[in-house]
Amino acid sequence: MISKHSHEQSDRGEGVEVVQNEPFEDPHHGNGQFTEKRVYLNSKLPSWARAVVPKIFYVTEKAWNYYPYTITEYTCSFLPKFSIHIETKYEDNKGSNDSIFDNEAKDLEREVCFIDIACDEIPERYYKESEDPKHFKSEKTGRGQLREGWRDSHQPIMCSYKLVTVKFEVWGLQTRVEQFVHKVVRDILLIGHRQAFAWVDEWYDMTMDEVREFERATQEATNKKIGVFPPAISISGIALLPSSVRSAPSSAPSTPLSTDAPEFLSIPKDRPRKKSAPETLTLPDPEKKNTLNLPGVHSSEKPCRPKSE
Repeated sequence: MISKHSHEQSDRGEGVEVVQNEPFEDPHHGNGQFTEKRVYLNSKLPSWARAVVPKIFYVTEKAWNYYPYTITEYTCSFLPKFSIHIETKYEDNKGSNDSIFDNEAKDLEREVCFIDIACDEIPERYYKESEDPKHFKSEKTGRGQLREGWRDSHQPIMCSYKLVTVKFEVWGLQTRVEQFVHKVVRDILLIGHRQAFAWVDEWYDMTMDEVREFERATQEATNKKIGVFPPAISISGIALLPSSVRSAPSSAPSTPLSTDAPEFLSIPKDRPRKKSAPETLTLPDPEKKNTLNLPGVHSSEKPCRPKSE
């Protein structure tokens, strides 16, 4: 479903390029899948971010999927002090495990945020009735048309717990950027998981071989759609991930950084550069470090822990 979403959101040089998708074996976590992607952003940054970002800009995403445990990391060569680290754990409950990340973040201040795929509001521009869990009814599974309180009554149910840590160690911008990224990550998780639920009839009967073939075909089509023509993507073979990297936790195939295409257009020389953030952003005390703990999302020094979907 991530491959499908990436293809839909990619066009004219913007979107998600798949660089690598290989199986590998980790000595601690066992067999898994490693993916590396480049997320090209040309229209999603706020004006204060566009002022310092080059026109050709992309974020590197590396993910290690050892379902039911995964790790995803986002970095940017242009911003060496910026990173997003997401650890994901899946459990068959409704978000009742409050200590699931105690070992990973026991010394960090966290904010816990519950994401409800049925009742939480999403930006109007992203809304589709066919992807609304309150209206969608699966023909193959009978699941769907979730109502208020669905987490207490529906079975089967799974919670995707996410520990999200955002770091941007640049004086004067740290708090603002970390808060902004946490909000974006939360919105992406909400939209992405709504789609995964609403698209269940498309993937429910697939075997793993069919999943890999779908990924291969979709990823090659997406790379061509955004104007990238790399060698054919390999979905099988020996893991190419160095052991030093594989030791870190990884997240399941990660959701694209944003559901809108960003415009990283350089600011014209005749237009003064904005010095203040958009009015929609809140500027807290820069001395304070901010972290968001979502059902699968955390920020800055505070990791966030998500709750049931």
